[in-house]
Amino acid sequence: MNPALETLLLPFSRGDLSIPSRTLFLGAEPHPDLKAWPALSGWQPLFPLAEAWRKAGLPLIDEPSGTWPLVLLLPGKSKDETFASFAKAYDLLEDDGVLVVALPNTGGASRFEKELAEVAGEIASISKNKCRAFYATKSADWDQSLLAGWRALGEPRVLESTGFTVEAGIFSADHVDPGSALLAEHLPSNLKGTAADLGAGWGYLSQALLEKNPKLKALHLFEADARALACAEKNLTASETPLEFHWADVAAGLPGKYEVIVMNPPFHSGQLTDISLGRAFLRVAAESLRTGGRLYLVANRQLPYEAELDSLGLVWKKPVEDQTYKLLFAEKRLGTSTPVTFR
Repeated sequence: MNPALETLLLPFSRGDLSIPSRTLFLGAEPHPDLKAWPALSGWQPLFPLAEAWRKAGLPLIDEPSGTWPLVLLLPGKSKDETFASFAKAYDLLEDDGVLVVALPNTGGASRFEKELAEVAGEIASISKNKCRAFYATKSADWDQSLLAGWRALGEPRVLESTGFTVEAGIFSADHVDPGSALLAEHLPSNLKGTAADLGAGWGYLSQALLEKNPKLKALHLFEADARALACAEKNLTASETPLEFHWADVAAGLPGKYEVIVMNPPFHSGQLTDISLGRAFLRVAAESLRTGGRLYLVANRQLPYEAELDSLGLVWKKPVEDQTYKLLFAEKRLGTSTPVTFR
C-alpha cells in the first residue's frame, strides 16, 4: 500500500475531518476504506493505477469538472505538476470546500506544504509513514496571483526548438530525452510493415520513425500516461501514415503483431530503479514481433538487457554505446536461440 495514501486518509480515520456526501480524488489510488465513502469519484491519468481503481469497483472519470466539497490529492513527482495540481484542485472545490494533500517526505512534502500555506494561509498537517498530509479550506483569502501562476504551469506548452507539445508531469516534459535522441539518430530508413512504439510518451521517437520510414503501413503508439498520449496525438497530426493511439499498460501485453518495434523502456518505479519494468517491455516486444520482425531500443548502458534478449531467443547487436546509453537492435528469427551476427 502506498504510504502517502495511508497518510492521506489519516485526517478522516482520526476524526479530524468528516467524510462529505461527495468526494473527488485526483491521482486516485484504491484503498479498502474508500469503498465505504459515498459518491466518490477518481481521476487517474496513469493506466495501471486507473485499472487498479476500476478493479476495486470505484468510479473513474475521464476529466474532472464541476465543484466538490472535498478534493483528495496525491500529486505526481514533478514540481510543476504538483503546483498545477494545487491550482486544479482549488478550481474544483466548492466555497468552503477542503483540499487534502499527501506527499512522501522524500518527494518534498514539507516544501510543498509551505508553498500551499503561502497561498491558502491557515493549514493543518499530519506527519506519519515518512509522509505528510496537509489540508486547507477554500476561501476568498487564497492568493489568486500565485494560483494563476500555478494554473499556467499545467497548461500544454510547446517544447522550445522542437515544436512538440508537452505537459507538466509527463516523461521528459522539458527537453528531448538524450537516449531517445540517440536512438532516433540511428534508426534505419528502410523499414516496412506495421510498427509499434512502446512507451511512446509525447511522440518523439514515433515522429523520427515516421520521417525516416514513409513506407510503413501503420504505426501504433502505446503509452500509460493519458496526458502524454494526448500530446502525441497533437504532435503527429501531420502524419500520412495511419496511426493508432493506445492508452495501455505495455507490461500487460499488446493486442497485435508487428514487423517493427521501437522503445525507450522505463526503468524507474517512483524514485527507485526497477529493472523488471524494462524486462517486461522486452518480453512483450518479443511476444509481439512477427518472425523476421525487428526491435530497436535504447537503454542506460548499465542495465542488463543483453541477457534478457538472449533468454527471449532474439538475435541482437549493440551498434552504438557511449558513456551513458547503449542501443540494442534485435531480430526475431525462426528457430534461433543463440546470438549471431545481426546485419
